[in-house]
Order: sequence, then C-alpha cells, then structure tokens
Amino acid sequence: MHFESIHKRIAKGIVFALFVGAAVSAAAQVVPAANEGRNPLSVGAGFSYFDPDWGHTRMYGVTVWADYHPPNIPHILNGLGIEVEARDVDWNQGDKPPGFREATGGGGLIYEWRHFRTFKPYVKGLVSFGGIDFGENIGTPSFPYSHDTRTVYSPGLGVEVRAFRHVWARVDYEYQFWPQLTNNTFLNPQGFTGGLMYDFRPGRRRRY
Repeated sequence: MHFESIHKRIAKGIVFALFVGAAVSAAAQVVPAANEGRNPLSVGAGFSYFDPDWGHTRMYGVTVWADYHPPNIPHILNGLGIEVEARDVDWNQGDKPPGFREATGGGGLIYEWRHFRTFKPYVKGLVSFGGIDFGENIGTPSFPYSHDTRTVYSPGLGVEVRAFRHVWARVDYEYQFWPQLTNNTFLNPQGFTGGLMYDFRPGRRRRY
C-alpha cells in the first residue's frame, strides 16, 4: 500500500531529526553546571480534528510530535526550537470515498513565549512530506490516479499549559498548503490537535 512506504519515510525522518538533535545537544557541552543533565526534549501525542479541504465532512486522526530546544543559544533566541511532527488523518470519511486519507511528516522551527511558568503560547512553521489517498481512481482506466505526494508547508500556533509536573496539555492549530494536485487544485487542509506532552526538563526551573 502507498501509505506503508509513506509511514516508513515519516518514521525515518523523525528518527533522523531526533538523532540530529541529540548530536547538537552532545556537541554543546559548554552549558553551565546548573543546567547539566537537563534534557531539552519533549514528546507528545494527541487527536486531530481536520478539514481535509476535500468534500464537506471533517475527519479525525492521530498526531505525534517532538520538540528540541537547544540549551545553549543566545538569550535573544531563547524559546526557539526544532519540532518534528507526524499526522495521519483517516477516520470519518463521510462524503469522501472509503479509504480517503491524508498524512504528513516533517519538521521545522517552533518559538515559545516563555514568560509564564505554566502557560506557553507558541508559533511554528513546518515543511513536511505529505501523501494523500483519494480512495478511488479519479484518473482514467489508461492512467489511473488514486494517490499523490507533495511537499507541504504548514504554519501554525497554539498554547501549552502545565497539567502536572512534567506533563503539559497542548492545543494546536495548523494550516497546510498542498500545491497543485488534480487539475491544478491547491488543497488547504486545516484543523486542531489536542493532546498531552511530556517535558524531560526537570522541574522546568530555568528562568526565562
């Protein structure tokens, strides 16, 4: 199936991004002693409610993400980090053919406004590998067309609220740009994701 290869590429991309983040963290060992041992990584998962910009029915899916915030960057850039994200929207096809789904996996930059201890609004910009299954052949018998892939650009924003110690609740809005699919159609899926995130930084005691 098309999405088996897509999921493999998404998984490889996330593993690569996390590997790069770990390498950067290991290289930046000029962090003050008070910050040593702090893991600047957080991971989360949640459910998404999305308008796939195809038909009228909203769909549901699952999203996972990981954020890496370098521990030793100039103060003026404090709050800037790297986010990797994967989403699979394939539930509740409604007025779309059975088997219709959209999936994305990629990464980019995230900036958190860190002036509150238990409340962090943020903005982000991601570039992802996206795949769409139309659920049916919308081409011709000679030239079947039921699947396509694109580079997807996704600005977004949201807020994180501390739920309990290392656990944060997140509400995220994302708007996607899928360029030139069928008949030069530009798709703009958009929607919300709500979930929980585990922050590995002990106690979040750092002063921002």
